[in-house]
Amino acid sequence: MDTPELKLYVDAQFISPYAMSAFVTLTEKGLPFELLTIDLATRQNQGAGYASVSLTRRVPALTDGDFHLAESTAISEYLEERFPAPTHQAVYPADARRRAKAREVQAWLRSDLLALRKERPTEVVFFGEGYAPLSDAARAAADKLTTAAQILLEGKDTLFGQWCIADTDLALMLNRMAMHGDDLPEPLRVYARAQWQRPSVQQWVRQAQAMKAATP
Repeated sequence: MDTPELKLYVDAQFISPYAMSAFVTLTEKGLPFELLTIDLATRQNQGAGYASVSLTRRVPALTDGDFHLAESTAISEYLEERFPAPTHQAVYPADARRRAKAREVQAWLRSDLLALRKERPTEVVFFGEGYAPLSDAARAAADKLTTAAQILLEGKDTLFGQWCIADTDLALMLNRMAMHGDDLPEPLRVYARAQWQRPSVQQWVRQAQAMKAATP
């Protein structure tokens, strides 16, 4: 199969965890793609041009020829089916139950823990910014996260025996606390640190830092 023209639209600041997730999927699969940025600060995503690409007008969005798709998990799942293993790196477990659990983790991280996400935004992770101590609501969300992560990992290096895209998503959420110096069980801190060193993740981190450095 010839590789089609793939384009990935991400936020111009490179701080969207969801855009990063889609970027990591494409990079892990070794797929050539054009990276295009959308400036959310100036509401470029609300313009007619981007609306023709992203139904939700959010980032990320993927273009595959004349096909357009938004939402990071939809993008990763599409790419997994479009470019399957063994020709391309798998980003989800092969086992149906483990694959379902990976999707459960992704859906949960995107829809819950709002207080923690608000008080530890991704500027903590990518730029090292500092914020006030966690509120009671955010601490409750953090406790919920750490309890679930410990149950899921059970001391393992990855969620399901080998890396999957849900590992990247979970590591980012844990790093909201780990990189800020908040309380976190040491095994989870070690897991998040190790996952963050994955080359595909570091490619995104370098772009975020370069964008920050170039901003007046």
